[in-house]
Amino acid sequence: MQPTYYPIQSIVSNLFKLAVYAMVIVYLAGCFTPLHIHFDSIRYYNLKDCMEHKCAPGSFASTDYLPYGYTTLLLIFSKLGMLKSFSIVLINCIYVFAGLWFVKKIFDQQVHPFLLAVVVLFNWVLIKFVTHPLSEMQYIFFSCASLYCFHMYREKKSYLYLGLSFVLCILTIFTRTVGIALVPALFLGVAWQHKEELKRIIQKNKILLLILAALVVVLVFLAKALKILDYTHLLKGPLEQGVGHFIGTNLQNHFTELGEIFLNIPSNKIMNYLPASVGTLAFIALGVLCFAWFMYTMFSRRSNIPFYIRIYLLFYSFIILNWPYYDPRFWVPILPLIAVVILRTPFSRRPALKIFSRLYLVAYMALGIFASLYSLYIGFNKERFSRNQAKGDYRNEYEIHFFGKPQTDTATHVDQNVVDILNKYD
Repeated sequence: MQPTYYPIQSIVSNLFKLAVYAMVIVYLAGCFTPLHIHFDSIRYYNLKDCMEHKCAPGSFASTDYLPYGYTTLLLIFSKLGMLKSFSIVLINCIYVFAGLWFVKKIFDQQVHPFLLAVVVLFNWVLIKFVTHPLSEMQYIFFSCASLYCFHMYREKKSYLYLGLSFVLCILTIFTRTVGIALVPALFLGVAWQHKEELKRIIQKNKILLLILAALVVVLVFLAKALKILDYTHLLKGPLEQGVGHFIGTNLQNHFTELGEIFLNIPSNKIMNYLPASVGTLAFIALGVLCFAWFMYTMFSRRSNIPFYIRIYLLFYSFIILNWPYYDPRFWVPILPLIAVVILRTPFSRRPALKIFSRLYLVAYMALGIFASLYSLYIGFNKERFSRNQAKGDYRNEYEIHFFGKPQTDTATHVDQNVVDILNKYD
């Protein structure tokens, strides 16, 4: 099969390959940095302790709505005696690399494999959070594996792959509840790809139909166990507060996140040099333009993004745009697919767009290199790491862990739970 992507000169292709290999080394070097504590990481560790040693009655962990998928990984590592920073970063890297492989296989010969890897691995959000005990990387693995199995079902008409796709879908939901976006994508994918044969398939495979119906019933009855009800309650909040609040808070936050993803730099790094209102509006406007272009590119007649992936991205985006919190990492789980949509855009058809796309790629890679080097510099400098990790929220705890006491005379608050996590798992 001949590649359908725009041809790339061999020397440029080799440069992309070299850049990817270098970035893989950078990612793996993160295994030797300290444990990157984040607010949600603390919740996962506390939930792990609940599963392993039972929760204290009335504790926050006993009522936490985080799914159990990633917590189960931490529990397995704990039982094996390998729940350390090294193992966390290593498994996160394996998850990302495997997820990229699945996406590459789905779009084989449609996107340049090393250019795909560059767009994903050079993004500052992935560089930052691949070192954290968080569920995004595991989500990338299970969701991309589910989509790959569905792709293989379409290719080989094998119901084994279809069944695996739904099993991996459930594992995705156990990892992050937003994985529910895969359910309509897979069901509608079957209907769309085989709409002419659907009636015959149902008639000849009544057992398969019963299995699929049973899966829906299981999801309904396990809604509470999968923490789906907790999330639907949170999703209702922004809409119940009115359209004005939804547009003024939720959409602004999430369009800002998209602006940061596409520009490949956190907004606070630029806003410090711009008037507050100008910087905020610029990132929101960029996010709106990128989202509109993203949706138009996906659903245009010339798009050859598979229908089931388009539906998945549509449902995922709808859920995140209504999610009542701000964090660019919410888009990390679909970053490989965002990269595919970018690379399937025919920039080469117009000279101006071709030049712009190349300049953008150079700037994107430069910012990614800076982000990766900065991450390693901070990671191997304990004093800087204590001050910078999680914006310094756990500086006192890190300094107690590293140096035996806080390094400032003004330190007043110490979270002993965080200190215990660092002492035990770093």
